[in-house]
Amino acid sequence: MQLFTVGLNYQTAPLAIRERVAFNAESLREALSAVVKARPAEEAAILSTCNRTELYCAAGEPQQALAWLAGHQRLDPHDLKPYLYTLPREAAVRHAFRVAAGLDSMVLGEPQILGQMKDAVRAAEEAGTLGATLSRLFQRSFAVAKEVRSNTGIGASVVSMAAAAVKLAGRIFPSLRETNVLFIGAGEMIELCATHFAAQLPRAMTVANRTLDRAQHLAHRFGAQAIELRELPDRLHEHDIVVSCTASSLPILGKGTMERVIRARRHAPVFMVDLAVPRDIEPEVGALDDVYLYTLDDLGELVRAGHDERASHVAQAEAIIDAQVGSFLHWMEAREVVPTIRALRDSADAARRNELDRALRMLHRGDDPRAVLEALSHGLTNKLMHAPTQALHDAPADERGALRELVARLFHLRAER
Repeated sequence: MQLFTVGLNYQTAPLAIRERVAFNAESLREALSAVVKARPAEEAAILSTCNRTELYCAAGEPQQALAWLAGHQRLDPHDLKPYLYTLPREAAVRHAFRVAAGLDSMVLGEPQILGQMKDAVRAAEEAGTLGATLSRLFQRSFAVAKEVRSNTGIGASVVSMAAAAVKLAGRIFPSLRETNVLFIGAGEMIELCATHFAAQLPRAMTVANRTLDRAQHLAHRFGAQAIELRELPDRLHEHDIVVSCTASSLPILGKGTMERVIRARRHAPVFMVDLAVPRDIEPEVGALDDVYLYTLDDLGELVRAGHDERASHVAQAEAIIDAQVGSFLHWMEAREVVPTIRALRDSADAARRNELDRALRMLHRGDDPRAVLEALSHGLTNKLMHAPTQALHDAPADERGALRELVARLFHLRAER
């Protein structure tokens, strides 16, 4: 069965491209149904995060999948193609294992991607696009990730995006204890950032979200205040640090808004981190005086600097993955012979039923049971042996030797002396 992955990530595409290709959670099920309906694949799953969008397919054609991805996101395939990678079969399996284990992440060994991959699998299950091959691939990916994390130190000292944001903020403000921090959104990434900033004991923390209940739930954990997004224009100037990560398809904060904020703050600096894809903060905001705006890619540069200390564990993790790739490919190859095995057994069973019917007719008319059994055994032997013996007789001279060895292997025949 054809198995492949088509996608792009932070290594192949800049943020401006990634945000145009990204899928939000609300549209994922519809997109998955569209994949199977368009027939670029019989099985499909989409992994779409801040740093990657990947289409995992089974029983399909990579070029058709590429064309579907571009068309669905309203992009020209020729414009998108330079940023995409297509990974066939073994490379696709190895890639899935590496992604799950955190070896392909911007932050080496980070665990968040595993949860995101599990979310992608659940979405595919709900959309009915996850078949036996992809289901097995992802379950094996989760097991590999667990083995890597248990048997190596790949995640022992991971530098997260959240930790990187705190480190950058420390370069702007002498003490984070004197700052007011605003978090826009209430998802997992914001929760991680709130955890890291709370450890610095800032003066105050606020959570803004479209749904006030979710904001209050998160704010309660950190002793923060909760507000609705519509309150931002009136409250933004109160905060020294702004961290945003929502699922909005359009920017939440623009240049005009931030110009007013800077005037209200009398040009006191504002540190801003945009972790969303698509971006929550217009890029033009970064050009304003007294605004220090960082995106995912900016933080990525910082966290990559800490990879060297963990590099010694990568070889061990890759060895685990190599062994598991071989095991998975063996399973795939075994599945490919299942139809042949089934056809062989069906053929043998048909021969058995024919000979059994013939034997029962002989018994019904009163034939000697011993003679009936002899006829049954001879008839069954002749039918089962007809195909291989005929193949040996009819084989061309240059193929007969190889065929003879194959038949001997299939039927466990001893070599003639």
